Parts: sequence; C-alpha cells; structure tokens
Amino acid sequence: MLPIPKPLIDNVLKQADIADISRATIRQTVAVAAELEQQTGEKFTRLEIGVPGINACAIGIEAQKKALDNGIASIYPVISGLPELKENASAFVKAFIGIDIPPKCIVPTVGSMQAAYNLVLECSQLQEGKDTILYICPGFSAHGRQPDALGIKNITFDIYEYRAEKLRDKLEEYFSQGNIAAILYSNPNNPAWICLTDEELQIIGECATKYDVIVLEDMAYLCMDFRRDLSKPFQPPYQATVAKYTDNYAIMLSASKIFSYAGERIAIVCISDKLYKREYPSLRNRFNLGSFGDNFIMTYLYCASSGTSHSAQYALSAMFKAAVDGEYNFVGQVKEYAVRSKRSREILEKHGFHLVYDKDIDQTISDGFFYTAGYKDLDNKELLERLMRCGITAIGLNSTGSSQRGIRVCVSRLLSDDDFEKLDQRLALFENL
Repeated sequence: MLPIPKPLIDNVLKQADIADISRATIRQTVAVAAELEQQTGEKFTRLEIGVPGINACAIGIEAQKKALDNGIASIYPVISGLPELKENASAFVKAFIGIDIPPKCIVPTVGSMQAAYNLVLECSQLQEGKDTILYICPGFSAHGRQPDALGIKNITFDIYEYRAEKLRDKLEEYFSQGNIAAILYSNPNNPAWICLTDEELQIIGECATKYDVIVLEDMAYLCMDFRRDLSKPFQPPYQATVAKYTDNYAIMLSASKIFSYAGERIAIVCISDKLYKREYPSLRNRFNLGSFGDNFIMTYLYCASSGTSHSAQYALSAMFKAAVDGEYNFVGQVKEYAVRSKRSREILEKHGFHLVYDKDIDQTISDGFFYTAGYKDLDNKELLERLMRCGITAIGLNSTGSSQRGIRVCVSRLLSDDDFEKLDQRLALFENL
C-alpha cells in the first residue's frame, strides 16, 4: 500500500492531535507509526526512536535474577545507592573516563531522564537570580521538555556555527548575564553525533568556573566515538569530559545504551566531590540540608521515586565490574551501531540525502547510534510527511532544538539485510513522489 495516500496520513495525524509532524515528540511519532502500520498492514522502517538494537548484557540479567531470587524485591533500596554499585561505578569511571569520583558522590537514578529532571530542578533553586538552564542544541528532545514541565526558564542555542573558540564567545554571551544556573549537553551528541573536542570541553569548564555555572554532562553514549579505541580499561585514550576542566559538574551515565539495559531504567549520576559537598544557604533554608549532594539524594530523588530499582542496581553493579575487569567489552558490543550507521548513510546519500552535522571541527563525524540527514531544500514538515508516505518514520531536527533542516536518523532498529533493502526501496519511492 505504498505510497500511503496523503489523506490517510493527515487523518491519523489529526486523530493524534498533531498539527505539524516536525514538532511531534518521539513518543508521538511512535504512536503515529503504530497506527499507520495497523491501518495499512505495512511494517514501517523505524528511524525515530533510540531503542537498543543489541541484546541486553547477560551478566546484568543473571545478577538481577540472583538478587530477585535472594528476596531483594521485598526490600526498599538505600536511596543513596547499593554500596557495591557505588564502588564498582567509581572504578568504572576511573577505567573509562580517567577521573576520580568517590563512591559517595555516585548515585543511582531511574534512568538518565530522572537524573536530568532532578538535576535541572535542583540547579534552578540553588542561588537567587540563577534561574535559567542553558541547553547546547541539537539535543535529546525530552531534555528540552523537562524545564517546561517544571516551569523553569530555559534557553538554547544551536552549536552548528559555534565550534572551537567561537563556543567561548557564545557561552560568555549567555553566562555573563548572571542568570544561568546550569548548562546541559550530550557528548557524543544526540542527535547529531558530533563529539565536543577537548578544546571545547576546556572552554565549557573554564566558563563554568568563571561564572559559577554547573555543567550537566550526559554520557548516554559513553565511549561510542569509534574514531578512537576507547575500549581498554585504565588505558588512554579515555572518554572526553568536562570534568578535567572544572569542579562544577555532574555526569550522567546510563545503562540503556552502553549495556543495552534500557528496560530496567537505571543510570548513575557522578557528582564532583567539591560540588557534592558545597553548601547552599537556599537549600538549607528550604530543606534543612545544605549540601548539593545530600539534597540531590534526600530531597529531590526521595520525592521523585524514593530510590532506584533494587534488583537493577545489582545488575548495573555486575556490568560495571565485568567491564572494569576486562570480562565484558561493552564498546566492542555497541560498535555494531557504527556498521549500521555507515551502511544506512550510504543508502541515504545514494538517494540524494546529505549529512547536516557532518564535522567535528576538521574531522568527519564518527559513525554511531545517530546521525542527521537533510534532503535538498525540503523543510522538516514536508520531508517527514513524504518519508511517512513511503513507510519511514523519523523526527525533525527542529524538535531537538536545531535551526537546521533535516531529520535525526537512529540506526538501532535496522537489524537485518532485509531492513536495509527495504530502506533502499522506500527511499527510491520517496525520490519519485
């Protein structure tokens, strides 16, 4: 039934209360694709959602099963985290990021989504006048919705034109106003897969220290810059991080992609020792606790979920330990995404698409979990609707805070030769619409 008649697409979008598909959320797009699959009988080529396309780490599964068999499900977790998880996480961070984080400063959360949500909330309440969160875009679209849901002021800028030293001028422009409480970005970047260089991370760190801004660094795709071998524990090169250049940071590390453990919703927040201990009078006045770290745990996380899945903490602890001990090469596992990225990108380019965010300064971006693609001069709405008519779903770059024309391509659900052949066939149909 391809191409799908435009009136059918329009009707499904209307029923879903979506006036412009380029502004739809990832989950809205998922729902539209599911409805169109049901109505047309066509299985869509799904490029819109970052579901892991690799089996979950078996070491974690076995550790979680054992914990459940031992009766852990009936016991509330310690809200600050399982002691062995905190110890193993500290070793993991040292092994793959090359920085020292005390176990006390590592806290499990219900995925990085919960981590970012509560970090943004806390940072917005630390100091009078510092009430705005700055996002480097493009970025994970749900991150941009979090401050809106919380009623927190937020601003964004597209990094496309602000690489290298130009980034300093842009940050100075915002930070010097005195209202920025925190800055959030992902590295490697979702959706562009650009990777901030050490020079750029140093700029962010120096500006954060100068203007007392907290850096929230999302490492959902840890060690997935496949241009360098980051797979060997305790051996450089390490994952690049702002932590080398400032003490004002909290790093988010999720099990969802690095261990394909998305279904159990677990991550960790690594807070610098200095920030963890820092006293904020506004927090003490409001909650009778002064330190950033104690409040993150005992106030914000406690109110949000009263802790993180007990059994999943055992799983994550075991996976961290296996990676540190060299028993599980998680980087080798996820490198499959680079293969899929290269193959799918070649198919898109064959049919007239081009990379939008194509460079890290002077290097071509790494192949990985995501990339961005545009088609001639089509705007995002028309591009997405035409792709949908051909049985392909993606999200528009404008939904990620980008000012560029194009889509985010996620390769995780391109699993078989048939999937790539179908992508090729559908893009040929797209060209002729």
